[in-house]
Amino acid sequence: MLKRLMLAASMLVFAILPNPVAAEMKSWDGKYSVDKIEVSLVYFLPSDRTALPDWRERLDYFKRRLEQFHQREFQGQSVLAAKVKEVPFVSERTTAQLRAGDANFIFFRTLREVDERLAFGREKERQAFPILLVLSDINWLPLDDFYRVKPVGDRYEFEGQLINGRHHPGSAAGGARATYLSDRGVGWGLVSADGWRVPYSGSDCVAYHEGVGHTIGMPHNEPGDGAVMSMGQYRGWLSQSWVDDGQKKRLGFKAPEAKPDLAKDLFSHFQAWPQPLIPKPNEDVQLKVSVPKELTLKSCRVRIQTELRGAWLEVPGSKAALSSGVVDLGRFGRATPVSYRADVETTDGQTAELWGYFQVRSEADKPPFPHQFDGLSLASTAVAEAEIKPEIDVLKLIDLKRDRVAGDWMLEDGRLDSPKQYGARIELPTDAPAEYRLVVIAEPLDQPNGLILGQQVDGHHCLVLLNHVSGEKAFGAIENVDGKNVGRNSTTFERAVFQQGVPSEVICTVRKNSIRVTVDGREVIDWKGDASRLSLGDYWKTPNEKRLFLGAYDCRYRFHRVSVSPL
Repeated sequence: MLKRLMLAASMLVFAILPNPVAAEMKSWDGKYSVDKIEVSLVYFLPSDRTALPDWRERLDYFKRRLEQFHQREFQGQSVLAAKVKEVPFVSERTTAQLRAGDANFIFFRTLREVDERLAFGREKERQAFPILLVLSDINWLPLDDFYRVKPVGDRYEFEGQLINGRHHPGSAAGGARATYLSDRGVGWGLVSADGWRVPYSGSDCVAYHEGVGHTIGMPHNEPGDGAVMSMGQYRGWLSQSWVDDGQKKRLGFKAPEAKPDLAKDLFSHFQAWPQPLIPKPNEDVQLKVSVPKELTLKSCRVRIQTELRGAWLEVPGSKAALSSGVVDLGRFGRATPVSYRADVETTDGQTAELWGYFQVRSEADKPPFPHQFDGLSLASTAVAEAEIKPEIDVLKLIDLKRDRVAGDWMLEDGRLDSPKQYGARIELPTDAPAEYRLVVIAEPLDQPNGLILGQQVDGHHCLVLLNHVSGEKAFGAIENVDGKNVGRNSTTFERAVFQQGVPSEVICTVRKNSIRVTVDGREVIDWKGDASRLSLGDYWKTPNEKRLFLGAYDCRYRFHRVSVSPL
């Protein structure tokens, strides 16, 4: 299944919001009106990539699907309007920089960058509940989402969900994430390339699940079924799914006395499947177009694509579907992935479209392989993958009894919490590499005070101190430099870098003669010099000087991620 993360809802307000207006439909916690919802669809592009030629058509498709599904499910009691950002959002970071952590890491980094640059949801007066839905051009690990393969050494392996011959989104290298930021009154959603660039059946379910459901606070519904907040993406298109009645009621939906008659609703019943589901090269392939028997087709248009960046080719003879319900796609001379688009209109004026995907395979259990991978050769891709994979997920290795130095630390559900006391610290259970990158996602649970990240630089222990409060000011620095602490050394800076309830990403890049520190992408420390100038005060000493450590000063911190990557 796609891995998902429902983050803590106690996020700090970035802008003062008006009191939530009285409304029938509310977010899951009852705080905000969702009578009106506005989804901002953003195409996210790393700085080293070029946009898909048809990116706008793809986002417009998701826009329409989200709006149509929401209208059918909530019948005007909640109205969803989606808007597509007119140009791609080009990141300040490259693909490799964005992939410097796991799927949770890339979620934070991507959404924070988009949110800040767009000043999202900071209007003084709102007309609708704002949701930021980012469709990213990359996955968090290398994956060719058109061929559905990942590089493993000198070969490719299939990576995806193929259920009863039908392709569905769900790669471990992909991953979608979402969170409802209750204190700000906004939603964040991220769908990686595997979840949307190629139209596997259920991709639109992922977009609604993450981009609407979780972002207004809805959890997964249990037991598992075909509902959109459950297993909908593995059953079929969004139009074949639904919102659970119990969840609707919790949101404030008032069910009508009689359910609407959807027997003639084209959106709900239109399907288009290839026959056979896994054709072989040079085998006749058809597209079976299905509409309710009460309806009559007026027009049908089918287009196919055999390269992700290639042109959409019109299929001749689509009008044959008007009588037979079948469109002849012809034969494919080689094993290849195929994306398709089917647009139909019925004589009563209804229109509908579906995007889908299948693979022509020489053998049913062997996928076709690309000649190149994300524009790289297989060899260079394997090298690129190797460069980003030696990361150590430290939180999985911590043993509190063994590693705790001072304070009552807690480890639960993969998160580490520090106590609120002076001098709390815990060792990280791995020796520091000679040169490394330390990545920490930390959330202050109290009014922020000192976060301590113990470092090892060419055999010398020191620490990075951030958000140390003195009076009404906050300071940061390396301690110690030339024997001087935060109050008086060359790295000292005055700035509050954290906010209560808001996770922040801290990256410490340590070389034998330098330390560079960024917080949420902004550089705060860039020190260069002889490592012998660095030292650690007795107050922060730990038993093993070869190891990194975490510390906190009069503030509880929740560590969502701690990782170390050798350089």
